[in-house]
Amino acid sequence: MKAILLLEDGFCLVGENFGAEGETLGEVVFNTSMMGYQEILTDPSYKGQIVTMTYPLIGNYGVNEEDVESCRIWAEGFVVKEKSTIYSNWRAKISLDDYLKKHNIVGISSVDTRALTRHIRLKGAMKGGISTVDLNKESFLKKVIASPSMLGRDLIPEVTCKNIYQWSKTGKYKVVAMDFGAKLNILRLLEAHDCLVTVVPSTTKAEEILKMKPDGLFLSNGPGDPAALGYIIEEIKKMLEQLPIFGICLGHQLLGLAFGGKTYKLKFGHHGANHPVMNLETRQVEITAQNHGFNLDMNSLKGKDIELTHINLYDKTAEGMKHKKLPVFSVQYHPEASPGPHDANYLFQQFIEIMEENRGQKTEDRKSDF
Repeated sequence: MKAILLLEDGFCLVGENFGAEGETLGEVVFNTSMMGYQEILTDPSYKGQIVTMTYPLIGNYGVNEEDVESCRIWAEGFVVKEKSTIYSNWRAKISLDDYLKKHNIVGISSVDTRALTRHIRLKGAMKGGISTVDLNKESFLKKVIASPSMLGRDLIPEVTCKNIYQWSKTGKYKVVAMDFGAKLNILRLLEAHDCLVTVVPSTTKAEEILKMKPDGLFLSNGPGDPAALGYIIEEIKKMLEQLPIFGICLGHQLLGLAFGGKTYKLKFGHHGANHPVMNLETRQVEITAQNHGFNLDMNSLKGKDIELTHINLYDKTAEGMKHKKLPVFSVQYHPEASPGPHDANYLFQQFIEIMEENRGQKTEDRKSDF
């Protein structure tokens, strides 16, 4: 069956449908990972986005029951050059095609993903859509243009858990994880580092979290515009001087906003498993997994006792920070990988160490102006 991919500026590709039939809308981005499509599709941070894979052949190892990052697919649509017609892996249960159909996700194949990627790199990520039912460019373009922009969009209510739940049953360090769309491998790694993890919805108040008497607070990844999340930022502000805090991706951006900084939208974002990041403290280069369309403006945090700890070697954007006095740090990239390299696993141990150091300290000894 024919399908079209259409961007809001009129760029159009005609290909073949796979996965579900129908139409879908979202911001079109590209991911440079060579594998890991199952983890990418189930990453809640892709809510609101249509994902293009730059690697040409996708689906050859099928889909299994273990490599998921949440309970469902969150990407709005999927774009590949060539979908594998067969799959071969000892863990595979179904094909990628059937997996998309199962979750009612529209996909398109047999399109020039190099041309699409180049267009996004030159023009920037933009609204788009995939359709198998409306193949008329003019009428479908109206729907694409009318779809919501990622700027100013709060998608957290759609991806956060509805109730507090216990992820791990044992652990030396009590950690509360605020769920803005948390990837499961983050929770797995916290558990592996001897953390007793309690996951709470994004609307949980600071007072309720502090009553749990955790050793540390974790702020998760998530989709959408961080500047639209004022209700979450206000609760984080109340805990900055109360607990050790570790933030990843959206959690990193929210920490920066809580300290009084600003965020901005990147031209086409960072999405992939091969981005070089320099740790400015060790001068070592880490190959990292990334998935973000917004970034923290470090210039907006001057005079706030904030130190830049990591930078992206592609474009020199901020990839990590820490507070000079408070036990608070964060990174923009994904140290839990899934998919991707494990160069940055040490950050989970760093979180353990600051929780250990913080035990026994008095809150008033850590106070700082920000």
